[in-house]
Amino acid sequence: MSPMNTTPPNIKGYCITDLLYHGSRTVVYRGTRTNDHTPVVLKLLNNPYPSFQELVQFRNQYTIAKNLDHPGIIKIYSLESYQNTLVLVMEDFAGISLEEYTTDSLHQRPITDDVEHPGMLSEQSLQEFLHIAIQIASILDELYRHRVIHKDIKPRNILINPSTSHVKFIDFSIASLLPKENQILTSPNCLEGTLAYLSPEQTGRMNRGIDYRSDFYSTGITFYKLLTTELPFSTTDPMELVHCHIAKQPLAAHQRNRAIPPLLSAIISKLMAKNAEDRYQSALGLKYDLEQCAEHWQRFGSMADITLGSRDICDRVAAPTEHRFVIPEKLYGRQGEVDTLLVAFELVTQGTTEMILVAGFSGIGKTAVVNEVQKPIVRQRGYFIQGKFDQFQRNIPFSAIVQALRDLMEQLLTETDSQLQQWKEQILSALGENGQVMVDVIPELEGIIGKQPPANELSGTAAQNRFNLLFSKFIQVFTTIEHPLVIFLDDLQWADSASLKLLQLLIAESNTSYLLLIGAYRDNEVNPTHPLMLTLSEMANVGVSLNTITLEPLNKSDLNHLIADTLTCEIELAEPLTELVAQKTKGNPFFATQFLKSLHHDGLITFNFEQGYWQCDIAEIRRLALTDDVVEFMALQLQKLPKETQDVLKLAACIGHQFDLDTLAIIHDKSPIDTGTYLWKSLQEGLVLPTTEIYKLFTNSVTAVGNSVRDKFRDVREQGTGNREQGKQSCVPDSYANRRNSNYPSSTEEKLSQLPIPHNQSPTYKFLHDRVQQAAYFLIPEDQKQLTHLTIGQLLLKNIPTAER
Repeated sequence: MSPMNTTPPNIKGYCITDLLYHGSRTVVYRGTRTNDHTPVVLKLLNNPYPSFQELVQFRNQYTIAKNLDHPGIIKIYSLESYQNTLVLVMEDFAGISLEEYTTDSLHQRPITDDVEHPGMLSEQSLQEFLHIAIQIASILDELYRHRVIHKDIKPRNILINPSTSHVKFIDFSIASLLPKENQILTSPNCLEGTLAYLSPEQTGRMNRGIDYRSDFYSTGITFYKLLTTELPFSTTDPMELVHCHIAKQPLAAHQRNRAIPPLLSAIISKLMAKNAEDRYQSALGLKYDLEQCAEHWQRFGSMADITLGSRDICDRVAAPTEHRFVIPEKLYGRQGEVDTLLVAFELVTQGTTEMILVAGFSGIGKTAVVNEVQKPIVRQRGYFIQGKFDQFQRNIPFSAIVQALRDLMEQLLTETDSQLQQWKEQILSALGENGQVMVDVIPELEGIIGKQPPANELSGTAAQNRFNLLFSKFIQVFTTIEHPLVIFLDDLQWADSASLKLLQLLIAESNTSYLLLIGAYRDNEVNPTHPLMLTLSEMANVGVSLNTITLEPLNKSDLNHLIADTLTCEIELAEPLTELVAQKTKGNPFFATQFLKSLHHDGLITFNFEQGYWQCDIAEIRRLALTDDVVEFMALQLQKLPKETQDVLKLAACIGHQFDLDTLAIIHDKSPIDTGTYLWKSLQEGLVLPTTEIYKLFTNSVTAVGNSVRDKFRDVREQGTGNREQGKQSCVPDSYANRRNSNYPSSTEEKLSQLPIPHNQSPTYKFLHDRVQQAAYFLIPEDQKQLTHLTIGQLLLKNIPTAER
């Protein structure tokens, strides 16, 4: 089945009757199941040889939706194999998308002079909208209870039965089962979801994680579109649209269409607030306000003023057992430091080169402050790249710098062909015949400039001087008035001497413009003779202007605001708990938030569902004999995890701050499926963060069947299997689709749980914070550390082919 072929496929066990949808990635048919004549809808991947990422997403929507038994969520019957791809079999409840439904309805409505954009706005249609909106709020509450973030809510992913007005959600392909996800910074062209409906945090440029409230923003845009027939932001330029989501306020719905009641417009605006803390905090709070609107409209033909969000904390009747503990991610007590960074960036946009150092203890919030500069970068169409030096990898030269530049190459590779051609010409012009020198350091560069001839071999000082010169020229390609560049290097106290020398060259001895270099370091771990401080001293001696921002612990006032916002209470009521938290954590933001989470986890902060507020047992907290050392404290938190998860985290800590599943599985001496499943609990607790979507293959709901993923993939490669056509290879091997091997599991679900992972797409992760990594390493008994490292080395030597070492 080619992308342009609309001939119905011949799927065993099903009779296809109608084509419902044909898109670039999927095709959807209506049909019946032949054995019992059940009406079904069949969704197929459009690519005859689907990519690994497509298969992961297809499996994800099956895994999540099949476990959601709710009348507002489409029922999933099965997952079937078809040739080299997959078929998702769903219920057919005679629904059409809200997008199609409202478009068809508009064709039947006259457009009057009074209402230029009618949307769904006759008296009858406004009642219908409220009926639909209330159903959507109920479905959002169901997702919240099952801890599912949909991440792609839009009119096309909401079905409605035109006869009954019954509404259902579909398409959970990018949905998440984690309480919070962190969007990796990437090109707008590669962001998951639908750009016009993305929440600000889904852009990866808001310094905020993605949680259930992200769906509220997308719901707000959906309501806006249904009522006004227009999107709040009309631009089609991807980067401009990202900037609109994070920084621009749209015209209010009732200003765009005067027939929309201002109260309903205010609900939509609240849903579309830029910061998640300013949106509705519960779907039931939204539902209550919509029900109030519907009741007033039905009884009086108008909407009386109500206080929005009056039931937003908790509905004691409807939600007697569920209320989530959410610590705000906004920065407290750091506005002056953020302003300093923003001023530096504004200077850079005018053609200067600036270097800012951010100093402070571990956990003080250096990274969070630096990430605030991402918002104005979008406005200037600049690039933000970052790298992190690792305490366990100090022997690797340029590690953080290379990491940052590889990040930049990956961003460039997602741009249009014409843009890539321009970058290719500029890079080759800068590097000349020495392109291979940079490719050796940044392999992704070859994807932009192509294969390069071998460079002349040099040794010693000559080779180093050539590299330094090429590096400077290479950076200058990306520092222009059209695209300012911000490089953030974290943990400079662990930087190797070669990296420090290169930074000195870049700032002090080159003619680079439009560059902001930000370096963060722990000032309590360096002294005047530390290599970093000596390098900075040399730079200052040659006239480099070094601006240092030193972050201090949060004062009690800022900490009190954080706790009051967390508990949604008055400042005065939070003061007793603030005193205890300040005493224990000394105002360290990371320690403070982890301490609050542990109090909630241990039942010392609870929600009183009878009264509708948070409460804490101050006397019991005072009696706790907790350590003041954050690493020991985090080690205690890790010990609350299952033993299998603890064991995996100990090994991951030996690899470094970031690690991949392939390597972890090798040193764990278990299959990737087992290792990924054991790791899952640490992801749920937010202690380990996935950095790719491939992690969704390894939720704890997946049961390993038969051999490991690695064994399957090795078997496939050794047999030389894999359907090929026009040079393409399927990620579902022949033996999966055609059952050539009787040892393979029989059901498609089991096959998909063992999806072979290509070598270059192993799931990657990072620890939430250095202190979590240190705590995991701390759990290894001191007398076992050497043996652990020896065993790791032996397993790597045994399992990694010689060519890949």
